[in-house]
Amino acid sequence: MMTVGGRLHRGKLRSLLGAYAPCTEEEIESKRKMLVFLEREPACFERSCVEGHFTGSCWLESADGSSILLTHHKKANLWLQLGGHADGDPDLLQVALREAREESGLDDIVPLSDQIFDIDIHTVPEYQGVPEHMHYDVRFLLKARESTPVTVSEESFALCWINTIDQLPAEPSLQRMFSKWKSIL
Repeated sequence: MMTVGGRLHRGKLRSLLGAYAPCTEEEIESKRKMLVFLEREPACFERSCVEGHFTGSCWLESADGSSILLTHHKKANLWLQLGGHADGDPDLLQVALREAREESGLDDIVPLSDQIFDIDIHTVPEYQGVPEHMHYDVRFLLKARESTPVTVSEESFALCWINTIDQLPAEPSLQRMFSKWKSIL
């Protein structure tokens, strides 16, 4: 039986976060804050939680393993990894897969691991009446299994495959994920 905010189903995320080995001081602090937030906030997977909520996103690798896909997000007007709101779903890997498919138009996407690839907590500014809040973003490494064209969703201005770090925005978490990705190739 599921309770409000998935309280009975938080064990999976608790285990994933517990097993995650942060690579920076910022990630160490993010992991600590995520675990506290997970236990403290009953609606942590819901957008209605005004303080913030968990999101699931991905570092999506191309079928040939040579590049990753970024989206030029409309609301944020930034180049970002694919991902989005949990909307009550405590299985953030499934959230990341759903969002990757929706935002890229690619159907055949699979996890390269069921473990967390990266974590980040960031502030989302006020937008169209939704107050400023925090995204507790849990990121997974996914792979497109076919080299088919991507389709830009309503949430994006554009999509772009990149393969060098100098193509990335200076955003620290994107730089960190790119470095992690290159280190495991």
